[in-house]
Amino acid sequence: MSAAADAAGKQAGKGRPTPKRSEVERARRQPYTPPPTDRKAAAGQQRDRRRAEQKRRMDAMKRGEEWALAARDKGPVRALARDYIDSRRFIVSEYILFGVFALLFIIFALGSSKNSAVVLYIELGIVGVIAIESLFYGTMVTRLAKQRLPGESTRGIVWYVAKRSLRLRVSRVPPARVQRGESI
Repeated sequence: MSAAADAAGKQAGKGRPTPKRSEVERARRQPYTPPPTDRKAAAGQQRDRRRAEQKRRMDAMKRGEEWALAARDKGPVRALARDYIDSRRFIVSEYILFGVFALLFIIFALGSSKNSAVVLYIELGIVGVIAIESLFYGTMVTRLAKQRLPGESTRGIVWYVAKRSLRLRVSRVPPARVQRGESI
């Protein structure tokens, strides 16, 4: 064998000696804290740890960090949909809840038996406005996603857009990253 073939067969070293097993085990050790003997105290500690983790995750979600987002909110297409909806100046569906409260007031003030046909038509109108607006914005987001993010799945995006647009801007989670009227 030549020296070149011998050098090619050898792998490069890691640049430091292999640590001894006792050193690795010593570095891995953590201080031992015995579990509480009382079941109530153990459950309380578990509950406190769970609450702290949930608070950390919720704070990160409110900041819009990708790792903390729910599975339904992850991905570039969902981020594009959120930005598109949040950039709209006026979305009728966002304020439709106030119309529903007015409708409830009308039902209780005037009596439901007197104007039941009118109430039914108003309810159908509200549902129709939500459906038309959701389909419109959903197709716009789908079209935009296919242009900007080819190959990404747009499955379920219309429903996602509908749910996002029904919530008031201040109550949306994750929060809006763009201002109203800002171009996407």
